[in-house]
Amino acid sequence: MMWPVKVLGFSVLAGVCVELLRWVRGRYKARKILNEVIFFPSEMACVEHLLGLSSSYPCYCALPHGVETSLSRLLRHILSATLSLDLCVFAFSNMDLCRAVLALHKKGVVIRVLSDKDYIAISGSQIGPLRKAGICVRCDVGSVYMHHKFAVVDGRLLITGSLNWTLTAVQGNVENLIVTMEPELVKPFIQEFNHLWETNDPARTLSPNCV
Repeated sequence: MMWPVKVLGFSVLAGVCVELLRWVRGRYKARKILNEVIFFPSEMACVEHLLGLSSSYPCYCALPHGVETSLSRLLRHILSATLSLDLCVFAFSNMDLCRAVLALHKKGVVIRVLSDKDYIAISGSQIGPLRKAGICVRCDVGSVYMHHKFAVVDGRLLITGSLNWTLTAVQGNVENLIVTMEPELVKPFIQEFNHLWETNDPARTLSPNCV
C-alpha cells in the first residue's frame, strides 16, 4: 500500500512544481514587457549609424557621435519594425524620422500614414517624399484637426504622446512620449487607426488629394 501513496505524493509534488514554474515564467514575461517614457527636447547628436548610412564610411559631421538621445531612442523603436508601421501624426516634417520610415519601406515593411489635411502640404512637410517612394498616405478630411500623434510598430508596440514628428518638436519643445507593449493599451490604438483609415478612404470620401 505504500507504493501507491508514494506515487501519488510524487505526482502531486510534480504538479505543484509545474504550476510554480508556470507562475515564475509568467511573472518574468510580465516584467519583460516594454514600458518606457521619453522626454524632449532631444540633445543634438549624429544618428547616421542608426539610419545605416555610415556603416561603410565614417561620418565626419560636427555633431557628437555615439551619444544616446531622446531622438535616437525613438528612432530605435521605429526601426525595430519588421512587418508593419502604422503612423498617425498631425504634422510630419522631421527629415531624420522621414529617413527612418523610408528605410523601413525599402526593407519591405508595410507602412500606412495618416495625417491632417491642412498640414500635409506645409513648408518642409515630408509627406511628399513618402508618397513619392510609394508609401500609402491618407489625410483626415473631417472639419476638425486630426491631432493624433501615435505609431504602432508590428501591431505590438505603441509610441504615443505630445510629440509631433517635426524638427521643432524634437529639438525645441518640451514634449513626451510613452512607448509600451501592454496589449490593453496597444489594441485601442490599433482599432482607432483602422477606423480612421477606413473612414478616410479616398474611394469613400471622394478626396483624390488624400490618396
